[in-house]
Amino acid sequence: MKLRRIYKLLTGIWLIFLTGVIGLTLRAGAPDPLPATELPGKEVFAKRCSGCHATDSDIGGPRLRGVFGRKAGAVAGFPYSDALRGSGIVWDENLLTKWLENPQALVKDNDMEFRVPNEGERRSVVNYLKSLGK
Repeated sequence: MKLRRIYKLLTGIWLIFLTGVIGLTLRAGAPDPLPATELPGKEVFAKRCSGCHATDSDIGGPRLRGVFGRKAGAVAGFPYSDALRGSGIVWDENLLTKWLENPQALVKDNDMEFRVPNEGERRSVVNYLKSLGK
């Protein structure tokens, strides 16, 4: 009788443990709990863009403060691709959104290979850049 209780107790503990492990495993592959449209742009920028870009200095990519209304390839001293420099693009919300979705589709042979596949994240980044002003 005592062994049966211990067996039931251990079986119950094992099932609780297994349920937790399965839950954590499923959660690890799940999307973020908040839709990307609700994420602050600064947070998305830090997560997706800050490896190459900063707002006020050139690193792997050009500084992005004041990008709205700026001609593509126009930050003095930054080594842009000839393709981007000669594109004639003036950055606005629509073009930045397209750029983040697929830079090569917008300007073939540019140097940016990174994409932001999530529409909500693109919108958050574009709104954040717009909020920075000049």
